[in-house]
Amino acid sequence: MPDRYISTYYTSISSLKRRMEKNYRTYGFKGPFEKKDFEEWRESSRKKLSSLLGLEIIERDSGDLSFNERREECVINEDGIKREHTYIDTEEDVTMPLYILHPSQKSKGTFIALAGHNGAGKESVAGIKDNPAVKDKIEKYNYDYGLYLSHLGYTVICPDPRGFGERREKATQGDEDEKYLKSSCKELAQSAIALGFTLQGLNVWDTMRLISYLEERDDIDTSDLGVVGFSGGGMLALYTSALDERIKYTMISGYFYGYEESLLELNSNCPCNYVPSIFTYFDMGDIASLIAPRPLAIQSCMNDHLEGRRGMDNVMDQMDILKRSYALYNMSVFHDTPPGDHAFHKDKLEEILAFFKKETK
Repeated sequence: MPDRYISTYYTSISSLKRRMEKNYRTYGFKGPFEKKDFEEWRESSRKKLSSLLGLEIIERDSGDLSFNERREECVINEDGIKREHTYIDTEEDVTMPLYILHPSQKSKGTFIALAGHNGAGKESVAGIKDNPAVKDKIEKYNYDYGLYLSHLGYTVICPDPRGFGERREKATQGDEDEKYLKSSCKELAQSAIALGFTLQGLNVWDTMRLISYLEERDDIDTSDLGVVGFSGGGMLALYTSALDERIKYTMISGYFYGYEESLLELNSNCPCNYVPSIFTYFDMGDIASLIAPRPLAIQSCMNDHLEGRRGMDNVMDQMDILKRSYALYNMSVFHDTPPGDHAFHKDKLEEILAFFKKETK
């Protein structure tokens, strides 16, 4: 037996859960379930969410807003897809690298494909397998959904979020596999909070600026713009779509569950998940409801460990909140529930794309 033996640990999580439950969903939509009441709630809740993310501060201090576009390279792969490597500025002294995948045929529309963690940012989403470590992550998580959409005939934009890929901060820069795959979320998130805003707010801001840039290009149609993201990319798709109605379709994979079980109890998640006071004002079903009535697809793997101790029951609680909002418009939400753990699944992607088109008619 060691010199020091602790038989009892006095933890704080139960206290945090009690506080969360006491103040749960103070901004959630709880009825009356009429369209007029919902739309009033949606307007005020978007303002609240924007404030929690710190978007007002981010916009106020952004400085020069010229895009300063730099197109560096174009590569055409064996399937005739042209990959354009481009850089734009999203605020003063802040650069977003991105790939634009142009299909070999006439484009059916445009998607922004947002990257999650542990895949080298845009590299995995664009399906670039030159690095064996990235190739492994693509195969593990089916991470190349951007390239897949381009094969289906869509123009696809794959940006690096802050702290990923070409945007890594000093501690995670380098070509070693461990660093190449990782992100600088921790460093950026804690510094952003100390400045009065959030890393998630910065990424939402960047995605909104990206949309504004795309609107200026005469070779990209943004009239029917969709967003898709897996895991942390699903998180960014959720928040951005909730606030920006220029996004017409949204697919969120691997990021839809109740906050208490998936982010408070499973509290070793990346700091970029945490927005000050978000647990008391909203749950995830409320934030997704802000997307209504625009078409929405949710993908929840049946055994995703991030869904928490109750698994799919935790997901379905949030689906119930979401479905009530969409029912006000006589609309449904596409819920894909493939087997397995945390991964993107392409099996029903074409069915989801058809669903998006049907729901807008």
